[in-house]
Amino acid sequence: MTSFSDDEGRIAVVIARSAVEGHVRNERPSEVDAPSAFEKKSGVFVTLSTHPGDELRGCIGYPEPVAPLMRALTESAISAASRDPRFPPVSVDELDRITVEVSLLTPPEEIVTEEQSSLPEQISVGEDGLIVERGGARGLLLPQVPVEWNWDPEEFLCQTCMKAGVGPDAWLMPDTRVFRFRAEVFSETEPRGNIVRRDLRERHGCSR
Repeated sequence: MTSFSDDEGRIAVVIARSAVEGHVRNERPSEVDAPSAFEKKSGVFVTLSTHPGDELRGCIGYPEPVAPLMRALTESAISAASRDPRFPPVSVDELDRITVEVSLLTPPEEIVTEEQSSLPEQISVGEDGLIVERGGARGLLLPQVPVEWNWDPEEFLCQTCMKAGVGPDAWLMPDTRVFRFRAEVFSETEPRGNIVRRDLRERHGCSR
């Protein structure tokens, strides 16, 4: 799957960085010319990581294509810097010590099988991200996460269930719904540095 060019991925990260810095500094973000593709609805996540150290500093996004990419990208970047409940808001003095990563998502598709126990066979680690829904609970993990933690498909399912706040074996229950999606991921190699397309099959070192 390649629907975004390397240049579009680079621009997405530049926009996300600009939104983060503008919000944290309480300034108007720098103007960035966005491609026409950014007018289309798309799912997106923005991940902030410490540098050096590569520890998670914030990660929020839109799993489904419910808003134009430009808006979803900007809002996700601001939320990752200020509304991730796991972390305090990013401060001005941190801006030189965080990297920005953008994951551009395909629409989620439900995995339908005759037996729930066969779900792991339908999941490709390093390519698929997962969403688990059970009742009103919902959890999502990006495709890069199982690679970073060296999980097999079954462990990936268990961890996504726990992210949803349900038991790790909830994916085996017939009323649990499991969705998969894919992502193109673009990252800064250092704060405000080069922006590269990530190979999701390679470990990177930061958990989401």
